[in-house]
Order: sequence, then structure tokens, then C-alpha cells
Amino acid sequence: MSESVSSGAPGGRPPLDPLDAGGLDAAGALRLLRDGTITVTGRLVEASNATLYCEISLVGDGDTGRCVYKPVRGERALWDFPDGTLAGRERAAYLLSEATGAGIVPPTVLRDGPFGPGMVQLWIDIDETVDLVALVRSDDPQLRAIALFDAVVNNSDRKGSHLLPGPSGRIYGIDHGVTFHVEDKLRTLLWTWRGHRLRADELELLACLREAAGGSLGAALAALLTDAEIASLRARINRLLTERRFPVPSGDWPPIPWPPF
Repeated sequence: MSESVSSGAPGGRPPLDPLDAGGLDAAGALRLLRDGTITVTGRLVEASNATLYCEISLVGDGDTGRCVYKPVRGERALWDFPDGTLAGRERAAYLLSEATGAGIVPPTVLRDGPFGPGMVQLWIDIDETVDLVALVRSDDPQLRAIALFDAVVNNSDRKGSHLLPGPSGRIYGIDHGVTFHVEDKLRTLLWTWRGHRLRADELELLACLREAAGGSLGAALAALLTDAEIASLRARINRLLTERRFPVPSGDWPPIPWPPF
């Protein structure tokens, strides 16, 4: 799949609001992330993997912005995910988000950087007045969309701090390095809709994702995930379409990440 931008965000909104992105639209952000010069200016010390705060600029173009750069060499080894694969999973989550048209994951690319290859994602400004605890306990329809997205990608770490409420009112999701596992590992704070019936539009979206996973989306994911992981993705989509409900905690895996925020 190319890095073309989907236009199908809910309510006809673009997949990225410039108010949340330093004035950039999605196409401009992808161009900047792909071709810009990265300058590391800080580190997010609370992150478990090397997560670097950077300025990025296009020489001769004048476009500038901020981004997060996670070099593969800075990934912490995990017992249940292969080494060196987290950056690719972040990119895969972006591609699937783009396929939904929901604009959940900020523009994300894989590229070389000051410390080698890694994931580079657009920095999203947040509305500091939003109470994250109150937000995750709400029934905001944007969170419902993220909960369904997490069920599809098998997100094992949906913390409250991984939700970014932007000044525009949009809610973005970040930190998708531990996704797409072949085993069911869904851990999230967004259990508000557990067991709820899926709406007709959600079923239609899943049907479109199933078709895309067997075509252009699947081809793009093949460079980032194993065949078994892509097969498991398709199986999760099929299960959601068959059961027509949001998943419920299984009891075989802790349902809430720790720490939750």
C-alpha cells in the first residue's frame, strides 16, 4: 500500500486535523516524515523503549514539524514478541488505521534516522484540560472506534496515556509496538463496549477490512508482519463479523494493562 491518505474519516473529517499537528495536513505530514531531516532534541524518559523527541524539516521546502523517533536499536527485548519488530508493528497499525479511514494513528513511517532505522511518527499536540481518567470512563464514540481498532490489531497495551485528545476534539491512539500477535492478547482500558452488538456501519467496515487484508493492505503488511500474524489478523476480523459483538475479557490474559496510565 502506498502512503496515500484516506479521506474516509468519520463525519467526512480528514484523517489528521492541522490544529493538532502544527498546521500540517496528513499529506504534508507524511512527506515531511519521509523526506525531512531529523534533529533529536530530547527523550521521553517514561517510555520503556528509546523514544526520542525530534524536530524535522525539509531543506528548501520550508516545512517543519515535530515527531517521535523510535530507533529499532533502542527496543527493549520482550519475551513474547520477536526482537527488532516493534517499529514495524507501529507502521502496520498506521496502515490499518488508514484503511479504516478513522485517522486513529498519527502519520507514521519507517525510515533511517540519527540512530539507524526506526519508526518516525508525527507529534500530536494535546488538550491539557482533558481529564484522561474521565475520558477513558466515558462512552465517547471516538473511543468506541478505537476499541474496535484495538480488537482488530490485538493491542496488548492500550493505556490511558496512549490516548491523545487533541485541541480539535479528535482523539488519537499511539504506542502500537505490541500488536498483531498470533495469540489473543487484548489488554485495554476501553472495555465500556464489551459484549455490545456491533452496529451496521462497524460490520461494513470490518467486511471492507477483510477484503483489504486479502489484497492491497495484506500486501503492505507482508513487509512488516509474518504470514502467521496476517492470518491471525484475518481470523480476528472474521470472528468479529461472525459474533457481531465487541470482545469480552477472556480470563486467560490480564484484561487491563499495568500501569493503566
